[in-house]
Amino acid sequence: MPVHHQPRRAMVDHAVAAAPSAGGAVPRRRTALVLATLALCGTVVSLQQTVVLPLLPDFPHLLHTSVDSASWLVTATLLAGAVATPSISRLADMFGKKRLMVITLGAMVLGSLLGALSAALPLVLAARVLQGVGMALVPVGIATMRDALPHDRVPLGVALMSATLAIGAGLGLPLSGAISEHMDWHAIFWLTGGLGAAMLVAVAVIVPESLVRTGGAFDFRGAAVLSAALTAVLLTLSKGAHWGWTSPTTLSLGVVGLALLAVWVPLELRVRRPLVDLRVAARPAVLLVNVAAVLTGFAMFSNMLVTTQLLQLPPATGYGLGLDVLHTGVWMAPSALVFGLMAPVSAAVTRRYGPQATLLAGAASMAAAYAARVFYSADLWQIVAGSMVVAVGTSMTYAAMPTLIMRAVPVTETASANGLNTLLRSVGTSTASATMAAVATMGAVRVGAEIFPGFGALMAVFWVAGAMSAATALLAVPMFRMRDYAEPVTEPRPRDAVPGARARARAAAPEIAR
Repeated sequence: MPVHHQPRRAMVDHAVAAAPSAGGAVPRRRTALVLATLALCGTVVSLQQTVVLPLLPDFPHLLHTSVDSASWLVTATLLAGAVATPSISRLADMFGKKRLMVITLGAMVLGSLLGALSAALPLVLAARVLQGVGMALVPVGIATMRDALPHDRVPLGVALMSATLAIGAGLGLPLSGAISEHMDWHAIFWLTGGLGAAMLVAVAVIVPESLVRTGGAFDFRGAAVLSAALTAVLLTLSKGAHWGWTSPTTLSLGVVGLALLAVWVPLELRVRRPLVDLRVAARPAVLLVNVAAVLTGFAMFSNMLVTTQLLQLPPATGYGLGLDVLHTGVWMAPSALVFGLMAPVSAAVTRRYGPQATLLAGAASMAAAYAARVFYSADLWQIVAGSMVVAVGTSMTYAAMPTLIMRAVPVTETASANGLNTLLRSVGTSTASATMAAVATMGAVRVGAEIFPGFGALMAVFWVAGAMSAATALLAVPMFRMRDYAEPVTEPRPRDAVPGARARARAAAPEIAR
């Protein structure tokens, strides 16, 4: 967007961000340490997404509750992460990214401790809610890398931090499966609590605080309305299959969620410092990336869902391999590790050709991989190899999106803008779960007294995920021509945020406008 079209406040923020930079906030010899600390933090908080899954069949007995009530242990974490991400990201821009990372890690550790010491459903559910808050750390960590790392290391840092969303989730299955077979179930919470405490200390000692700040007061009203809307919408997506898509509860929650979103939009447009700057989010350069986040979130989670089904379904179905939870997790782990291995590759492509090329290449490879998986999903090696190829493309798209977002928003909005993008990925994953549940009845296969999703239904999910990936690739094409809509790539550094810098920027703003 040309500078003279920007609001005065945006010009001030941009002028501060565009001040000459001397490099990152940390010496180059400490860059690897800061990068590793933030990446490990992302892995630890992402681990909690799947760490309880192997125990879900046992929780009704362990916690003396019903199967439906036990399923809330997964839903609660999803909801808490989605609701907390926009608010914590915004607070990080306002009061300091390191401070908010410490707070989110503290909430996660407290939740793990509560779960480790509890044996009643309400307390374990509260523990899972607190653990879910930790998911807000990922976009804040990405924004911290922009502030702290040298310019040439930012693409690698962003790629690694984005990859942790899949690495932690993928490693959670085999790790928790092994623990559940040989130890008391409380050990899962002791593990996450210990790792979280270690990372809390590491962040406090190693990660520098960013001095880049945005002004104004926190938008409590916008946060409350958005939280209520997200809760209603995500509950509709995650519980609709169980309640029935046409049940009064599902329909009521869906209508309430959409109505609250309709109320929230004009509310945010009237606030001087909104929770989410919708005017910035409406810029084509930002809007296309956020739409891509929903599509890619769907495609990524479809890979995990269908691959798990193919590995675990009984051989009597004619296509399942009948693996137990532990061995399923072991064969899923290579796909998670691909994300880490691909981070340097994604960073190199981004540095040389730009994040648009990284997004295009990743999305196109995902589309091709899904098309191939429809015809090659019979043997173990085909299932695992297909999942890994999809993961290659997913890792590239996940690495590109934060960089594209940070190029298109003011430096003072990086955490909140990435928070919105991360939230929309969660919407995509929830939609994938809902789609999987909806198509599970297509051509269902009966084995004894049980009914399983048919092979055609699973392949239909692959087709849909492939179409979503192809659509993402198409969205990447116009991004190559949108450099004028993004603010200059000049990286902000905390050294720029010295006393008087903002005042000088305000004085320069009228000149910039002319």
